[in-house]
Amino acid sequence: MNKLFLIGNLTRDPEMSETATGVAFCRLGIAVNRPYQGSDGERATDFFNVTVWRNHAENCGRYLKKGSKVAIVGSLQNRSYEDKDGNKRQVTDIIANEVEFLSVRNQGEGMDIEMAEPIRRNERPALEPVNEDDLPF
Repeated sequence: MNKLFLIGNLTRDPEMSETATGVAFCRLGIAVNRPYQGSDGERATDFFNVTVWRNHAENCGRYLKKGSKVAIVGSLQNRSYEDKDGNKRQVTDIIANEVEFLSVRNQGEGMDIEMAEPIRRNERPALEPVNEDDLPF
């Protein structure tokens, strides 16, 4: 199983792009605090690069900005490439399957988080409230 969960803050504004065939993708940088403190009393922070695809990418590009708090559900993907000097490089990327916006409000833009609905695959429909008068017992 290849699945990970991260909660952190964006380290930069989302970077939108498209493939040669027109598929939208977005690159995010996310900072995640470790759950423990070091001997100096400080929490270490890990920095990850995340790639989001298609409609999810467009929503991230539209609603997120540097400092936004997000929850990411995704998987790790290894790839290799040759740099400009001919050296072979190995890179591990995070491919996001779900991105949930956790920031309450983007100050200055007047956007409530309710406007930016969570980006989830296989999302369940919302249940309607039950009126107690309608119950048969």
